[in-house]
Amino acid sequence: MRRDMALLRLLLLQLEEIDEDGQSIYEIGEDDLPIDGYTWDQVSYHYTLADEAGLVDAAGGPPLEGGIVFRRLTWAGHDFVDAVRDEEIWRKTREGALAAGGFSIDLVKDLAKGFIRKKVEQLTGVDL
Repeated sequence: MRRDMALLRLLLLQLEEIDEDGQSIYEIGEDDLPIDGYTWDQVSYHYTLADEAGLVDAAGGPPLEGGIVFRRLTWAGHDFVDAVRDEEIWRKTREGALAAGGFSIDLVKDLAKGFIRKKVEQLTGVDL
């Protein structure tokens, strides 16, 4: 299965909404986390990738039979989500990464942060 940064982004945005207190452990099944255009196998695979990348705290447990275990986004997960939350920034980030011929989490985050810096500079006149 191929890694899909668009799916990873959507998944992390939805997980951020699920987490209420940063301490509860959520057992999430297919019906609890639908993402339009993607199968549950794709979603759960990308959750595993997010865990391996240190973007989520999987509560130290293995995936449930047919589901996932989730506690919260990590600091790195929040940084990633904050960098790609805005649709315009995400569109530019995807275009830039595709033009460069590849995606990595670090590249996506760095590109998104660069576009955010430009936007802040335009809005405030302060060079960052």
